Amino acid sequence: MGMIGRKIVTDAGLDVEEVIRLLNQAFSDEWLAYYQYWVGAQIVCGLMAATLRPELEEHANEELDHAQKLAKRIIELGGTPVLSPEEWYKQSTCGYLEPKNHDAVQVLKQNLQAERCAIEVYNKLLKYVFNKDMITAHIVRQILQDEIEHEQELEDLGKDYEVMLPDHTSCGCKKK
Repeated sequence: MGMIGRKIVTDAGLDVEEVIRLLNQAFSDEWLAYYQYWVGAQIVCGLMAATLRPELEEHANEELDHAQKLAKRIIELGGTPVLSPEEWYKQSTCGYLEPKNHDAVQVLKQNLQAERCAIEVYNKLLKYVFNKDMITAHIVRQILQDEIEHEQELEDLGKDYEVMLPDHTSCGCKKK
């Protein structure tokens, strides 16, 4: 724990424990998002699956990178990142959307929903720390930018699917 770094946050009028709590919520979201993207890339099927799979894999890797950045900041502030997957579920804001329908269009819609939740989480966190904890704000702003890019990429793929498959309902992929 960096005593001066923690003091800067406290002197700015923030409750360091609240910052750590919010960072741990986001950290939990990132681990669940990582898994949601990763597992989606494994099971996605149907028309357009070959196009979606690499996008899901890329997003999974970026979510893992976000979790690493958040963990580092939590530790810098004297906290401990959430250590168990069970706690990720309890502390997560966005949760985990199990891909019960493996069809590419459905997997895409699920991940788009998760990205929009993440954008809300990071926007709220950024407003909380902005002009008070510039280190956390910088990290959160970078992650927020990535999440907005993810949303745009998924929206663009969704528009492509609508043009190519206007009457798409399902391709007969597995449903759980």
